[in-house]
Amino acid sequence: MLQIIPTVLEKNFDLVEERLEKIGGLSRWIQIDVIDGKFSYGKSFELELLNRLEKDLKRELLLDIHLMVKEPIKWIGKCNFVDANRLIGQVEMMGDRNDFVNMVKDNNMEVGLAFDIETKIEGVLPKDLDVVLLLARKSGFENFNFDEKIWEKLKKLKELRQTKSLKFKIGIDGGVGLEKVEKLEKMGVDIIYSGRNYIKIINDQNN
Repeated sequence: MLQIIPTVLEKNFDLVEERLEKIGGLSRWIQIDVIDGKFSYGKSFELELLNRLEKDLKRELLLDIHLMVKEPIKWIGKCNFVDANRLIGQVEMMGDRNDFVNMVKDNNMEVGLAFDIETKIEGVLPKDLDVVLLLARKSGFENFNFDEKIWEKLKKLKELRQTKSLKFKIGIDGGVGLEKVEKLEKMGVDIIYSGRNYIKIINDQNN
């Protein structure tokens, strides 16, 4: 069944709290996007501030942290500190993928790898991956449009998953509008991550 997960990308923590209030109880899973100013332009709020969330709210959430940072492996401790449930690291500024995957697993969290729109799907895909995330536009704060190149990448990723008998879920993030959801689901996408279009997509799915 297709899962729709709301995303939060903010520089100011007050806006994070505001976003979570708007989402309400629509989804237990929430993706928090983290940008360090090195991987991509701009810098998101300090991750540790998530521990300031009301205890009842935080207890209800399952945190999916998308690390758009240099050397995601160095952020595992911070993510563990805020009780993250899943870490997804961008491969572009990552050292050894196996080291990242193994360390996240050692900290009892789900793990994923993310590929920017211009990054080819090649190299190691560790067998313990829970998620592979494809970005349908360039990562960062800028609002780029959905890039149609994603369809060929999605097809290749599905083939890799099948030929190597891997079990990871396929996620798509970046500019996904209502008009793309049905095709993405038919193409075998398991998770759609959505920011500004989340409420529209959820309402459409429930009708």
